[in-house]
Amino acid sequence: MAEFGKSNTLKVNRMAPPGAYLQFNDEEVLLPNKYVSESLKVDDEVEVFVYKDSEDRLVATTLEPLAEVNEFAALEVVDVAPFGAFLNWGLEKHLLVPKSEMQEPMQIGKKYVVKLVLDHRTNRIVGVSKLGVFIRTDAEYETGQEIKALVVSPTDIGYKLLVDNMYWGLLYKNEVFKPIEQGDAINGFVKKVRDDGKLDISLRKPGKVTQEGDAELILKLLKEAGGQMAVSDKSDPETIKAVFGLSKKAFKKAIGTLYKQKQILIEPEKISIV
Repeated sequence: MAEFGKSNTLKVNRMAPPGAYLQFNDEEVLLPNKYVSESLKVDDEVEVFVYKDSEDRLVATTLEPLAEVNEFAALEVVDVAPFGAFLNWGLEKHLLVPKSEMQEPMQIGKKYVVKLVLDHRTNRIVGVSKLGVFIRTDAEYETGQEIKALVVSPTDIGYKLLVDNMYWGLLYKNEVFKPIEQGDAINGFVKKVRDDGKLDISLRKPGKVTQEGDAELILKLLKEAGGQMAVSDKSDPETIKAVFGLSKKAFKKAIGTLYKQKQILIEPEKISIV
């Protein structure tokens, strides 16, 4: 059965001046002319997304939305009104987040993580940024397990994350060594599953694998710089973070590995390839 708010493969029933009429379960839905290819004909099948246009009519489009019903996405606000905000989700008609479904007031130009849902009162697709009702607390992860996450919002101690579209996660400030903004998609690793079901997340995999990866990064950047860089274990943490994206502790471990392997020399003011 074809679904509203989802991508569907539909058959062309008939061609008419407004466009192609497609079979959508027990009714027809219009694919406007601007989305109809010259080769499309009756009985052909076409991949479309079905939603409601600005006049509240069912309509099909060949444009691909950034998210479908029951999916999460970080979307940018393009307009605000007293009753809600409008987000760009890749279609001509913007996605409404009703004021009652906002976690916080939304600002034009900022991205927010929302879930697309079907409002059964109006039978329209809307966005919801009050995500708590969708979050599970039965997380079962192993330390070091890789995850994907969306940055929901900054906090006093770091960043609140939506992990694998199911769980709350927290990325602490001292784990961040590159710019991160609200709405960013990131890859990370589980540091800890807390008793409340939330996850502590790191951008770096713990242990030896990370140390070896950091050493490879430093060696690569050294080669690109001609074999020598004016950074060493005596450099201040901010300089190391700016140059390598690493904490001073991780940097010292990595150059220590390279020194033991006799791949670099460490001097007070610089490191260089042997």
